[in-house]
Amino acid sequence: MSLLAVDMGSSSCKAVAFSDDGRVLVQATRSYSAQARFPAWSEMPARNFWDALVAVTREISAAVVHDPIEVLSISSHGETFVSVDALGRILGPAILNADNRAVREAARIVEKVGPERLYQITGLTAHAMYPLPKILWLRNHAADTFSHTAQFLTLPGYLLTQMGLPGYVDYSLASRFLAFDIRKRTWSAELLSTCELSVEQFPIPVPAGTIAGELSSPAAAALGLRPGTRVVLGGHDQPCAALGSGVLEPGRVSASLGTYECLVAASVEPASGPESLAANLNTYCHVVPNRYVTLAYFPSGIMIDWLLRILRPAQECEGSSSFADWCGALESTTLPGPSGLFIAPHLLGTCNPDFDPNATGVIAGIRPTTRPADLYKGVIEGISCEFARMAEFLQAAAGVCSDIYISGGGRRSRLGLQLRAAMSNCNLHLMQCPEAVCLGTTMLAGVAVGKYSSYGDAAEQVVRVSQTITPDIATTASYKSYKAHYRMLYTSLASWRDAQCRGTEEEK
Repeated sequence: MSLLAVDMGSSSCKAVAFSDDGRVLVQATRSYSAQARFPAWSEMPARNFWDALVAVTREISAAVVHDPIEVLSISSHGETFVSVDALGRILGPAILNADNRAVREAARIVEKVGPERLYQITGLTAHAMYPLPKILWLRNHAADTFSHTAQFLTLPGYLLTQMGLPGYVDYSLASRFLAFDIRKRTWSAELLSTCELSVEQFPIPVPAGTIAGELSSPAAAALGLRPGTRVVLGGHDQPCAALGSGVLEPGRVSASLGTYECLVAASVEPASGPESLAANLNTYCHVVPNRYVTLAYFPSGIMIDWLLRILRPAQECEGSSSFADWCGALESTTLPGPSGLFIAPHLLGTCNPDFDPNATGVIAGIRPTTRPADLYKGVIEGISCEFARMAEFLQAAAGVCSDIYISGGGRRSRLGLQLRAAMSNCNLHLMQCPEAVCLGTTMLAGVAVGKYSSYGDAAEQVVRVSQTITPDIATTASYKSYKAHYRMLYTSLASWRDAQCRGTEEEK
């Protein structure tokens, strides 16, 4: 019998079937695309998520007929939500995490509650990405939708209802609403009262790893699974990735290298002190019982994707040469030492510490002799500088950060790993299973159905390191001044960003 984990990402759905010992048996992926009816909006028909789930589960089930699926568990990116009425009918498109329409509502929440109190309750600082401001936006600008909404469901919660199961939310995804009391592990009466909302409008919160129920015959037929297959709540993707990297207790940090790079530390209590608030760190409920996670993250992989689209001839994009091959070819021609370029990967704005949506990507230091390989290395250097800074934030907020456990697509770049290790002065341990989110989700399912006696037991059986990258002393020394100059770049452009922002507002 096998375990099926599904990770509902913001642009694709990935499913992986695992054996009890953590071996990947088969995996499948389906993509979907966001829509933007207006600037700052990001939506998608909720049905797209269900169709993607059905496609991957049916594909996986057909491939493991001799080792059938025993349990299904679903994890997800955060913040995306679906409005449904009292009969469970969908009211409009899912509003995605990248949607930033509710900037004013987020600011009003801070005005009413205060930033320190909001952080103490939720472990988050106000931002338009979170559901609570968007729900207030719906009340202000889409009153018909708001008035007919019985509940605002998470993405996994919506999928559960499509299976005929309760639309529960686990504590980690509930924490992403900006309305959840992370210490009491319940919806915050104070915040809901302030926003004039009721607890009935939100799904019932339960621990990650809760068995939501079993698939009925119709639901099983739709998904290509057996009737009676148990369905287990996963959690927010980053805590699941941390679990899949063995981050159960304080002292261990994971990092997922993808479109964003996210470093995650575990703790017994929320890391909600002044240092964490100043750095805008997210600190909230782990998928592991009675534990919390603290996150520091920044946009990264999108900058590499952008650069390769610029460098790679359009006719070759459809050829046999893969993304990894292109990266490898560029890395093979890079020169030793710093490139002399300073490239900030802020195509989507910054995250920690200031979450500035007006920040942009910057390339400084170009000369007539600059080659494509130099640009590529400059991007990797900038990402590595950001990585080192995130590690410093976690060090200040959550303690020791000398060993980081790595998963995600960015682990394929040897140069990137070496520079991250050198600039952060941390040992980087590459996880044997690169699909840490799905592995962590499988661990939740395995504990729920008794495959493992505890999360510690699950980690011992399935979490493995394949390789360790240690900091090179000479490289660390050669980049000491580079790191300082890189950080000067962002600070020095503050007045320019402000002027650009004012100009944009005046044009509106």
